[in-house]
Amino acid sequence: MKADVTVIGSGPAGLTAALSAHESGAKEVLLLEREEELGGILKQCIHNGFGLEQFKEDYTGPEYAERLIKEIEKTNVRRLLNTMVIDLTPDRAITAVNPEKGIFQIESKSVVLAMGCRERARGSIGIPGTRPAGIYTAGVAQRFVNIDGYLPGKEIVILGSGDIGMIMARRLTLEGAQVKGVYEIMNYPGGLKRNIVQCLNDFDIPLHLSHTVTEIRGKERLEGVVVSRVDEKMQPIGGSEKFIACDTLLLSVGLIPENELSKGAGIELSPITKGPATTETMETAVAGVFSCGNVSTVFDLVDYVAQTGMTAGRNAARYATGDWKKERPSVEVIPGENVRVLFPQRYSFQDDLILFIRSAKPIESPLSIDISPLEMHIKKLYARPNEMIRVKVPRDKLKDITESIEVNITER
Repeated sequence: MKADVTVIGSGPAGLTAALSAHESGAKEVLLLEREEELGGILKQCIHNGFGLEQFKEDYTGPEYAERLIKEIEKTNVRRLLNTMVIDLTPDRAITAVNPEKGIFQIESKSVVLAMGCRERARGSIGIPGTRPAGIYTAGVAQRFVNIDGYLPGKEIVILGSGDIGMIMARRLTLEGAQVKGVYEIMNYPGGLKRNIVQCLNDFDIPLHLSHTVTEIRGKERLEGVVVSRVDEKMQPIGGSEKFIACDTLLLSVGLIPENELSKGAGIELSPITKGPATTETMETAVAGVFSCGNVSTVFDLVDYVAQTGMTAGRNAARYATGDWKKERPSVEVIPGENVRVLFPQRYSFQDDLILFIRSAKPIESPLSIDISPLEMHIKKLYARPNEMIRVKVPRDKLKDITESIEVNITER
């Protein structure tokens, strides 16, 4: 098979990338999805909060996906479902497999990576104890409840205060389970403020900061967990152990970009985001391969994911149709003081630079985001690691830059 633009993954990033590529002039756009329906993770996210910026409407995940899918169906974008991509080469040759075609190859002029994330599991964080039934990641539990119709348990403990964990605390409470608490090892929450209020506070579910699970008990089925307070170095404090009886432990302890294909294609990965290092056009270090959404860095709003998808699709179409010029080498974009995550990692002078920033620590007082060597200072009232800051730097302000761009957060 041949295509101008091939998009791998049909979540919010992949759907918007495919639409954007089509609208930008790519004639043959191919959308590959390994599940039996388009939509990615959106299908199981039945809570609202999607599309507020993009469409100025408050959708649930399936509603948001349906709107994008209906737009895709009006185009000639070719969609292959039940199709697993098993290899991607640096010259953009894709090997995929599905029940109808078996193993087949696609030659694509450009490729958009939109594979999203996977969840950290128990093995990633090394909780001691036995290995009973009843331990799930929050996303698996979400699929059980919202798609398959199974309740994973009746007495729930949640480790980690990521957004999916808090949303599942509310969901399980509504389904009749008792959520005994959400335990977070950091001294600040891991999810959005609105989810703390709407999912925990409104349902009287306690959030315990600076706590973690230090032991799992139970043989066949989980019988309970031991939680402990942790110190500033996140080490359990002796004598603070407390046993909590429960039959289910949900883990909401972070997401990892799905980058097996990226590694196979020789794409440079960022040690900070764990995803491909990209420019403001979403192009990776491999020419003609673009990356967007949560496979690049973990976003907290679907609107940000869709924005990167639109950028990747538009520029993948430009690359495929030959409308692609690099007039000068790119420069690095470097995280400085109080900046933990910064995306994208390079600037190639082709578009406005839209920065996505996470602070290294909670700052609950007025601050300034300083972009050097530009004399650009953006005032903010606060910065929290769990809430991304988006900053737009116009292209004309950057045209004379010859050195690295550094972003610092300065407390006032």
